[in-house]
Amino acid sequence: MRSPPERVSEDAIRDAVARGWGLGIGALRYLPVGGGAYHWVADGHDGRRWFVTCDDLDIKPWLGADRDAVFDGLLAAYRAAVELRAAGLTFVGAPVRAGDGAVAVRLDERHSVAVFDYVHGEPGEWGQPVGDRLGRELVGMVARLHASTPAVGELARRGLEVPGREGFEEALEDLDRGWDGGPLSDPARRELVRHRGLVERWLSGLDRLARRLGEADAGLVLTHGEPHPLNLIRTTAGLTLVDWDTVALARPERDLWMIAGMGDGSGLLVALYQEQAGITLDPEVLVAYGRLWALTDLAACTRQLRYGHQRGADTDRALAAIRSILAGREPAPYGARPVGG
Repeated sequence: MRSPPERVSEDAIRDAVARGWGLGIGALRYLPVGGGAYHWVADGHDGRRWFVTCDDLDIKPWLGADRDAVFDGLLAAYRAAVELRAAGLTFVGAPVRAGDGAVAVRLDERHSVAVFDYVHGEPGEWGQPVGDRLGRELVGMVARLHASTPAVGELARRGLEVPGREGFEEALEDLDRGWDGGPLSDPARRELVRHRGLVERWLSGLDRLARRLGEADAGLVLTHGEPHPLNLIRTTAGLTLVDWDTVALARPERDLWMIAGMGDGSGLLVALYQEQAGITLDPEVLVAYGRLWALTDLAACTRQLRYGHQRGADTDRALAAIRSILAGREPAPYGARPVGG
């Protein structure tokens, strides 16, 4: 998130970390990155550095329908990351268990806190291409992750469902009158009015493919869900993959569509994945997961702007995302339009 939370103080973060992990925290430096969570770099009194995340349980619809369900889903996802790390996947940026073994603790009704080891390295940027060496490392990492499915316990399954779709479709049905939730509500509505037919074609296309694929569990693997540059940190030991709240069982294309959309050389990387994983990817499903990403972002940004809000860095970013997606420029995590886009 670009702006610090209005309802959570830094003292509350310090207290939660002290109670849960027994860590004394001095300086906290807010990092205006990501979406759906707030992040700080924390300097411990013992000189050790930590990465502290405060998750907003109101804006993670892929994890559940209410705050308690979202928190349960978050715990399951974070536990999977811990299990993967314990199984030898050293590239997994897993949370540190609290004193009672928990991977996250509830801060209040709406927020939870988790603590991670601070990873020293260079974080990626959205739209940043990767070279041949890092591309091959990324493919190998994803293939190894998919092969590690037996290492984790029960996890949620992800298909082609759009999180928050019901509310999004309600918004699409309410485009004929002005939205007055905040200063960017009606600009967002006007963008959707201009592109309503496109959005409806995307939704119906996902539905058709979902019916073709059915609900069989065959072919599902453990996926990260968002192996894009913002979740990659380049270290002297190699890549570290962070932000595991999206981990789920799904078709491998859920991770691979990003790699397939890298542009020049992506065909070789996809072939490399298929060789290493022994899995043949479906081109139509690769396209569909790119569409799913676009629609998920549209639904989340529409919800953010349709209702009460004040203008700021996060709302400006949401409107820019709506415009960019509907114009066909996003999602392009590695600087090229997704395969089939």
